[in-house]
Amino acid sequence: MQRQLPLACLVVFLSALTVSSLAQSGGKKAPASTRQISNFSLKDPRDNRSLAFKDLKDRKAIVVVFVGTECPVNNAFLPELIRLHKEFSPRGVQFLAINSNQQDTPDRIVAHARKLEVPFPVLKDPLNTVADLFGAQRTPEVFVLSPEGKILYNGRIDDQYGIGYQRPGKPTRRDLVEALQEILAGKPVSVASTPVAGCLIGRVVKPRAEGKYTFTRDIVPILQKHCQECHRPGQIGPMALIHYDDVTAWSAMIEEVVTEKRMPPWYADPKHGKFANDRSLPAKEKEILLAWLNGGMARGNDKDLPPPRRYPVGWTIGKPDLVLTMPRAFDIPAVAPKGGIPYQYYELDPGFKEDRWVTAAEARPDAAAVVHHMLVFIVPKGVTFHPNGPYDVLCGMAPGDMPTQLAGGLAKRVPAGARLVLQMHYTPNGKAFKDQSSIGMRFSKENPKHRVITFPIVNEKFFFKLIRIPPGDDHFKMEATYRFRRDAHILSFMPHMHLRGKDFTVEAHYPNGKTETLLSVPHYNFNWQSIYRLEKPLAMPAGTQIRCVAHFDNSAKNPHNPDPTVAVTWGDQTWEEMMVGWMDFYYDTPAK
Repeated sequence: MQRQLPLACLVVFLSALTVSSLAQSGGKKAPASTRQISNFSLKDPRDNRSLAFKDLKDRKAIVVVFVGTECPVNNAFLPELIRLHKEFSPRGVQFLAINSNQQDTPDRIVAHARKLEVPFPVLKDPLNTVADLFGAQRTPEVFVLSPEGKILYNGRIDDQYGIGYQRPGKPTRRDLVEALQEILAGKPVSVASTPVAGCLIGRVVKPRAEGKYTFTRDIVPILQKHCQECHRPGQIGPMALIHYDDVTAWSAMIEEVVTEKRMPPWYADPKHGKFANDRSLPAKEKEILLAWLNGGMARGNDKDLPPPRRYPVGWTIGKPDLVLTMPRAFDIPAVAPKGGIPYQYYELDPGFKEDRWVTAAEARPDAAAVVHHMLVFIVPKGVTFHPNGPYDVLCGMAPGDMPTQLAGGLAKRVPAGARLVLQMHYTPNGKAFKDQSSIGMRFSKENPKHRVITFPIVNEKFFFKLIRIPPGDDHFKMEATYRFRRDAHILSFMPHMHLRGKDFTVEAHYPNGKTETLLSVPHYNFNWQSIYRLEKPLAMPAGTQIRCVAHFDNSAKNPHNPDPTVAVTWGDQTWEEMMVGWMDFYYDTPAK
């Protein structure tokens, strides 16, 4: 099984406002080829030296890229910008970055530029006056200028990264490279403008003193409930949404992603099922948040602030009764070899002399930036482990996932003498890492009422590569089923597909002929491998068939698609495919 989190967790967190970027810049942009930039001068906080555009008249072209320190898309592209600087600067092209975000202080800019070893100037635009001069909207947005200030190209670097996707392999078009090569050859730029994906620039805002809704009284409780689990220091969210200044700085992005329902990340159709971990923003809270953002963002009285939300420090499950760590560190290269890094497996012996019942388990990555997913298999005594063996799963880690935590007399069984096999999937990100991940467990002090089982519903024909997803097919259907032979209760679902996954539905076909949709994910998002935990255990009479129905998009319309010209079969790597309906359930019989 392959699971990610992420951009995974490819995140892909982009927070924003519905104030359109054109409105923020004062209107519609003129075509790139007709626009002229006058002189400007800004300082690079790394050495406090000023750089003026008029001083670059000897260059053949000037590449201006608007950047930030926290935007995931921006940061994904910076290594490519650095590479292009090394390639084109000897040919007379000047690269320079401009940071117009109000939330990015000079100290932040310096730390970010030094961490990434940015070799070209990074200039601070304190009041976003230069961003307004250019009409820049997002990070990273590129402008290629002639020495006279004429805008020859405006848009993206290429289409490798976007909102919620990352193309495996190479981009389909290297827009900035194409433009520079044409300019250096004395030719007009054939594609002078392209759309830009990224974070809206955090422009200076002037909040109102008073308003119907205030940050301290009305907004902080919403952020605590729906945002801060991820958007706080040290967590996967690329920006913290704790303090007033944080939130107003990211107000444009917050409005955008909330309006477009990109955040909070929740993909279940509300018409089917009720889930205990539902992250979606209720209509009333969404109304309040958007009204506050559009109504001047009044701060309010600090006396109205609720107590800060407390989060577990270290292990999410609390202090484990037992921690097991990989016996040795694994070296992850900066760049993946051809074919990707094969799954790595590590056997961990908990030394159990008797059966142990686990009520909570957490897979904790060491080098989280490059750990695509972790799975922990329970391998019984005397059984030789095989990667495709039918083993129970203790816990896992993936973008959007959470640790296993069971209550109400439920637990997972690790038999005496069993080994725990840790499956690791690594995805290099341009920097070398060492990883030595761990798992933590908490045990029940008494025997539970029921044993919880994690079961994968798969189509065996697909698993054995007897089914192929045809090239170009944008709605390829696949089904997988499981029949309960005894009375049982379902606790949760986790649909799993790879980059071509389009939608996923779980149905129950009861013995009395009734059919019920238990979960519908109409827009599957590979970057968020969400577990959907039912609000209450759902009874499944003996004879009930669980039917999983999924569709795949193997066409060029799918921006995630590695190659729409090839047929796709089952496989571990992201450019291959899977279709797994993971399900947690227990039989109604007593645990044993």
